[in-house]
Amino acid sequence: MTKRIFRSIFLTALGVFLASALLFMGVLYEYFSVVQLSQLRMQTDLAAQGAEKEGLRFFDGLDVKYYRITWIDADGTVLYDSRSNTGEMENHLEREEIKKAFSEGKGESSRYSFTLMERFNYCAQRLTDGTVLRLSITQNTVLTLLLGMLPSIGMIVGAAIVLSLVLASRLSKSIIRPFNRLNLDEPLKNEGYEELEPLLGRIAVQQRKIRRQSEELEQKRNEFEAVTTGMEEGIILLNEKQMILGMNPAAARIFHLDSSYVGKHILSVDHSLKLRELIHKAGAGSRGEMKMELGQGNYQFDAAPVYSEGLISGIVLLILDVTEKERAEQIRREFTANVSHELKTPLQTISGYAELLANGMVKPEDTAGFSARIYGESKRMIRLVEDIIRLSRLDEGAEDMERETVELYGLAEKVMESLTGEAERAEVQMTLKGEPAPVYGIYRILEGIVYNLCDNAVKYNRKGGLVSLSVYNEESGVRLTVSDTGIGVPEECRERIFERFYRVDKSRSKEKGGTGLGLSIVKHGARLHNAVIGLESSPGEGTAVSVYFPKNGALERFTKILQNPDNKFDIDSINYT
Repeated sequence: MTKRIFRSIFLTALGVFLASALLFMGVLYEYFSVVQLSQLRMQTDLAAQGAEKEGLRFFDGLDVKYYRITWIDADGTVLYDSRSNTGEMENHLEREEIKKAFSEGKGESSRYSFTLMERFNYCAQRLTDGTVLRLSITQNTVLTLLLGMLPSIGMIVGAAIVLSLVLASRLSKSIIRPFNRLNLDEPLKNEGYEELEPLLGRIAVQQRKIRRQSEELEQKRNEFEAVTTGMEEGIILLNEKQMILGMNPAAARIFHLDSSYVGKHILSVDHSLKLRELIHKAGAGSRGEMKMELGQGNYQFDAAPVYSEGLISGIVLLILDVTEKERAEQIRREFTANVSHELKTPLQTISGYAELLANGMVKPEDTAGFSARIYGESKRMIRLVEDIIRLSRLDEGAEDMERETVELYGLAEKVMESLTGEAERAEVQMTLKGEPAPVYGIYRILEGIVYNLCDNAVKYNRKGGLVSLSVYNEESGVRLTVSDTGIGVPEECRERIFERFYRVDKSRSKEKGGTGLGLSIVKHGARLHNAVIGLESSPGEGTAVSVYFPKNGALERFTKILQNPDNKFDIDSINYT
């Protein structure tokens, strides 16, 4: 605005100056033309009087530098000319001023020379003898005067431009200064131009409306953030052009975004064809959903259009993390299939042997063997069902089981004694070392952890092998370690041995009567006690599994770690070396 005012004032001032200069020059030019013509008349009268008295002698020695004197006879012949040879001059009888002088006694005229850029003024007077005396004077045209005065005019115009610039700058700043000092926070308290009062009044009204709307928007935004901040589901709001209006922290975490993405197109977040089709469908007015894998997780996207006055004004994108759900579903399917498979084999064996016995197809001396096999398969089924029930209770959190202080070293002694017979049959030696170590937990679950680790160490050992148990108190917890000199665990199997029904050596596991749930029970039991499992193994050399139970303050720290969603610690993780 300052530039426009400055430019307007400057051009106006310069235009007025130039127009005034032109008018002034025009008036002066006309004035001096009149004065010059008056002088020409006076000089003509004086010259006529001198010629009347003295004739041609009057012109001898007469200084006629600025005038041209011509004496014409009655027939138009030039008798005298102050600048040209009379013999070479043409007849002047047809000249306008000569005609008027012969007829009226005096005559005047003006003629322009475009070649010389000059105007010639003539004044003629008839003498008493019938001749005519004419005086002429040269007058420059306006253009000639301008060209002659060009340096002076340039200096004047330059000075005028500088003066106009200075004045325009000061005037424009003085005009704008009240505008720059306007207090738009309190428009009605401004003092300045009266013409601005209606505008300031409207600004005050608009500001009140804007403040009210801002407060309402801020309240709605706070309500939206309060509702969505704690949600695990991601929410992204889009306008009708599919630009991001806002997102909750969950959506930002899912896509690894920050606030800089607000205002950008949703496809700048993810370029997948599925997302493009989903957004296009919602933008057309239809709800849609899809599943997509992002990073290490699986997510379900639900998109719905938002209507305002019957028109689509935006899109709401809801993102659900279905990773755990699908993982649980996969585990459930695998568990069902594994249970079916594990139960089918002993049932078929029992059914087959029973059918042979029922049909009398077994020799009397073989009956005891068939019965023993049926009994063995039945016990295996019972162990499998018991392990499944135990795992189910662990999955539910074992909330009905009472926690108490359990002396882990004494518990390990009892477990080792219960497995003595099995160890002797497998020709495996068992040893225990350590110290009394109290652990606050569920006795039956702790017993299951120790028993399954020792049972596996005996089953998957070699003849003449060794199983070593150790229980020690450490600075912030108790560490239980069970090591063996058995077959070991290949590196590619270490991440899966704690899965349900997973066996490193399936033939040997079934031969030993294992259910494939022992280490899974260990894992779930450790999780219930906030314990961490570590595994070291070398194929053909043996395996060592350690379980670390934090206690007192350490348990509280572990609980805080587990409750912190930003911490990457996971009790389900196993440390492999």
